[in-house]
Amino acid sequence: MKIIDAHHHIWRQQDLPWLQGPMMPRIFGPYEAIRRDYGVEEFLADQAGSGITQSVYVQTNWPPAQFEQEAAWVQAEAQRTGWPHAMVAYADMMASDVRPQLDLLKKYPLVRGVRMQLHWHENPLYRFAPGPEQVRSPVLSRNIGYLADYGYSFDLQVFSGQMADAAQLAAANPKVNFILVHAGMLADPSHVGLRAWREGMGKLAAQRNVFVKLSGLGTFLQRNDPAHIALVVGQTVTFFGAQRCMYGSNFPIEKLWTDHASLIAAHRAAVQHLSPAEQADIFGGTAARVYRLTND
Repeated sequence: MKIIDAHHHIWRQQDLPWLQGPMMPRIFGPYEAIRRDYGVEEFLADQAGSGITQSVYVQTNWPPAQFEQEAAWVQAEAQRTGWPHAMVAYADMMASDVRPQLDLLKKYPLVRGVRMQLHWHENPLYRFAPGPEQVRSPVLSRNIGYLADYGYSFDLQVFSGQMADAAQLAAANPKVNFILVHAGMLADPSHVGLRAWREGMGKLAAQRNVFVKLSGLGTFLQRNDPAHIALVVGQTVTFFGAQRCMYGSNFPIEKLWTDHASLIAAHRAAVQHLSPAEQADIFGGTAARVYRLTND
């Protein structure tokens, strides 16, 4: 089976403030092992033997003013190496009008969408957005609406407590595809946490323009846990269907606690009960459609 990795990163340490100077708290815990350059060649070595044939790069939080430089660098790396095959860039979706930024991104053929992280959590270590209300901003919604004019999608990153608002955001912008990052980031797998996550996922699944990345599932456990992956993947596919789900490695973040062979083995085990067609959607078909990837 050919596999598309719908969510991964490459980077140069010199470009990322959070990889320089004192350690900055991150949602995925200690990260000394990846405070260095992580280029295409290492990414390909990590994926060797996994069946990965194409990949989608997702922005890594360069300084916001350098959003175009990030896109230009990724485009140049793709021209040099043949990888990645598409990218999700950054744009400031809280600008009064995001279209000038989108006009700059349009120069880079690999750009298929944008991500600005909206997640906010009661735990300060898990916060990225300035507050939980950002996902409800009329400015945000208006700017997301402009993405349709460029043929761009929006990578949506929220916690379960924000999912009801995120569902309304998707409903307000039916011409834009939303891709929920890391299957909604289940930070609390307790009975209460699971119930809240399921409720939110149901509301998002009701919006047919919302898709899901089965990625980053070790983020809060900080380990590769096949049982946890089976739980999240199984319930996500039940809500959204395989045709709206896609696999992503989230490398090199997941490299902090696992190798890719073990990671993809856990994901394959989680979907072994599905039909071959459904598995093909999860491991490639959905990503190819959503990110408009041509055959390799």
